[in-house]
Amino acid sequence: MASEEGDDGPLVGRTDTLAEVLSDLRNVGPGGTAAVFVTGESGVGKSRLLRETARAMSAAGVAVLSGTCLDIGDASPLHPVLQALRQAEPRLRQSDTSADDPGALLDRVSRDLRAVAGGRRLLLVLDDLQWADRSTRQLLLYLLAGLGGVELSVLAAVRAEALHGAHPLRRVLAELRRLRSVRVVDLSPLDRAQTQELVSAITGGPVEPEDSDRVFKRSGGNPFVVEELARDLRDGRVELSDTLREIFLSRVDELPAPAHSVVHAISAGVEPIEHAVLARVTKLGEDELIEAIRAAVAHRFVASSAEGYRLRHRLVAEILEAEVLPAEATSLHRRYAEAMEAGGTIDHARLAHHWQRAGEPARALPSVVAAARSAEKLYGFTEAHRYWSLALDLTADDAPERTELLAHAAESAHLCGEHQRALARLAELAGRPDAPGRCDLHLRRARYLAAAGRSATAEVEYQLALEAPDCTPRQRASAAAYLAELLVHLCRYADAFERAAEALDLAAENGSTADLVRASAALGFSSAFREDPDAGLAVIRQAVEIAERSGHPDDLGVAYLHLAELLTGPLNKVEEGVLVARRGAERLASLGVGRTYQTRLLAIAGNGLFRVGQWSEADTVLEAAMRHRPSGADAVELLLARCRLWVGFGNIEAATRDLDAVATLLAGGGARHVLPMLTLRSGLAMWQRQHTQARAAVQRGLTETRADDLMLLGILAWHGLRAEAEALSDGEQVDPGALRRLKTVVQRMTDGVDSAATPVRAVIDGYIELCNAEISRIEQRHDPEPWLRAATAWDRRSQPYPAAYSRLRRAEAALTRRTTSTRKATAVIALREAYATTIAMGARPLADEIIATAQRFRVALADDVPTLPLRPPDPNPGDELGILTSREREVLAAMAEGLTNREIGEKLFISERTVGVHVGHIFDKLQVRTRVQASRVFLTAA
Repeated sequence: MASEEGDDGPLVGRTDTLAEVLSDLRNVGPGGTAAVFVTGESGVGKSRLLRETARAMSAAGVAVLSGTCLDIGDASPLHPVLQALRQAEPRLRQSDTSADDPGALLDRVSRDLRAVAGGRRLLLVLDDLQWADRSTRQLLLYLLAGLGGVELSVLAAVRAEALHGAHPLRRVLAELRRLRSVRVVDLSPLDRAQTQELVSAITGGPVEPEDSDRVFKRSGGNPFVVEELARDLRDGRVELSDTLREIFLSRVDELPAPAHSVVHAISAGVEPIEHAVLARVTKLGEDELIEAIRAAVAHRFVASSAEGYRLRHRLVAEILEAEVLPAEATSLHRRYAEAMEAGGTIDHARLAHHWQRAGEPARALPSVVAAARSAEKLYGFTEAHRYWSLALDLTADDAPERTELLAHAAESAHLCGEHQRALARLAELAGRPDAPGRCDLHLRRARYLAAAGRSATAEVEYQLALEAPDCTPRQRASAAAYLAELLVHLCRYADAFERAAEALDLAAENGSTADLVRASAALGFSSAFREDPDAGLAVIRQAVEIAERSGHPDDLGVAYLHLAELLTGPLNKVEEGVLVARRGAERLASLGVGRTYQTRLLAIAGNGLFRVGQWSEADTVLEAAMRHRPSGADAVELLLARCRLWVGFGNIEAATRDLDAVATLLAGGGARHVLPMLTLRSGLAMWQRQHTQARAAVQRGLTETRADDLMLLGILAWHGLRAEAEALSDGEQVDPGALRRLKTVVQRMTDGVDSAATPVRAVIDGYIELCNAEISRIEQRHDPEPWLRAATAWDRRSQPYPAAYSRLRRAEAALTRRTTSTRKATAVIALREAYATTIAMGARPLADEIIATAQRFRVALADDVPTLPLRPPDPNPGDELGILTSREREVLAAMAEGLTNREIGEKLFISERTVGVHVGHIFDKLQVRTRVQASRVFLTAA
């Protein structure tokens, strides 16, 4: 690759190296000289580093000369140095150096260098030094030994793959290394994060993680290759560019014949490739093989480690694959398979790959099945699913073993989150003449349907399994345990309690550990919700202990899910619940179920963080969970959790998109998912002043009457009453029928709350207070007392968002009444507290409403901050910080220093609350959600 480093794209991953090189070049030795030799493979960015260094040195007042060595045999002596001199002094073009003896030539060039420097320090930049002629090498020794009489720094790039064997530059570099002022810097490829940064910079926006990961694997982190692949990605090109193809092919052609064979062989293998296997595949003698590998390593095609050999760039394999004839490829893969079988210890996954590519499906099948079973033992469910699917592809439809393969393929698809694929495999399995029994099929279908989010249909299938004539005691225990868990998710806690108690009895006699864990978790959750939190919590903790002893992902997932959900939800021990959810997610990620159980646990953690007002942290957690690309019920849980944030943040477009996705997935879903979805629909419609849509969403939710979860009904009823109040405030009519149904639900909550467990009752009471306060608002009583009770209730629950909303309404009611100055002061305090809470969380729509209320009643939200609309004017495109006030700039600068709000207040002589107001304005104007993001904007624009 000769010219691959010419593009001046973003300098990614090299800023630290640039600083080190500049420091080394200034660190002169006794003779006033310094040198840095940059080595690395082609395309790694050596030339770019030379250019950036030269620019920085030139800006610092250093005289800079640059030259490039030529890859030709008849280059004139000192070509790169004379080229540099002639660019600086055109009169030197006429100079004839051929008559000078070596000593005179060195002396003459030194004088010319001193003349160009003109008393300043001189930087001599030489690219492609591996092609330097003998005179140039001698000149470097002469000058860096301090014999030229010039204050000189040398910066040179050397292509590492060229320095193999007896290359003369190796001896020169060995001599120069002895000088204290000489450094050799080996420029490494970019790491994964740096590659992603470069890809994003070239494509002009965020890139999917799998796309940047694929670029990293194909390029090996080589910046030039990364840039070419990123452009292909940006432009939608599928085929590899001719530029890359020709560059790599020309480099492969430069290899000696044995090394050429080695690279071809490794490109067809599954890395890393053991030495003994490579020897059998290439059929080279030991000495010849070692020399060939040495050459391939020297040319930077192959990397060697204790595990074996691998290509530095997987792109080479793609390119060479297109150059090999099909018959050659088949022969090569056959040799690999035979070599592995001859070696004794067999990697079934690799062996299956080679037999398949060799066109021998019958010989590949046993290894594919063995690889699938091996993956399952290690809980590698995604890999297992891939191998079971491959086994099916290798098997004829009428083959007797296909039935067993279908059963394994269906189960592995379910375990790795491919629930629709699992149902499709199961349908094919059920249609075979030797299909499993009816109970087994119903039980499997129920599990897959529940995981896919189709809860209602799943319940029917569990009942059919229990009623099947061939249902064994073991299957009955499993069906009862799974059904109990499903009823918990359907929020039918009374039914779940009865079914779980039955399942525990069955599991004690005939069930498995998994049945015991599932039944215990369901019993504990329903018990804690309905009557005895302590006893129920103890049962679930015992289920976690049993699951930890079994170590199976399914057992651990069920136990941790119920414990985390119970703590963050009904029992309102949110902080502990978030810790449990995160610990469980980390544990389950290590067991290969990141797409399923880990995703759902992170959704629970996100919900908990939302409730306690840590919205920025919740956003981070949910974004990490979304990278697993969940499906089915797992996706629904995560989308609902994220949508709560979007609605709170006021991101209408994102919230609508997530709710539409949930609606698509929820074919036959239960109240646990349907009620939150409709509640969020209502809340989103209210922010858009679409009162009819908000009312319709709530009224639809009220038909989900089988749910025992008064908390979900309470949230829905509050939104319904709030929608009626908002419609009234906008001059629309209240719907009498809708209001009557909502009051009926409130009464149902009031009548039923006494039967709930104490912690659950406290949360339900909070929603009852909100509902009663909204009724007073609808009746236009302008009474602040119901809102005070609601704010107090949510303060006790440590949930700041409903508390802030209640304070807004309390202030609004009090200010509307035109009460005494004392009461007005109390209302102003409530309004300010609400505002400080909402901007700290990033709750923009609610903050906007608070601002509107403050403006309507001419209330300042902070002593030294004017009441301004939260939505900023369009910024000056030339100044990213131009939309900020001078005080906000000061706060942002202090924030970028890492100061807390208290420390910023002390520094700027303002109150901590006022700092919080400024921080909220900064977040909104810059469209960021965290202090880190805001600081990054400041540092970039400063």
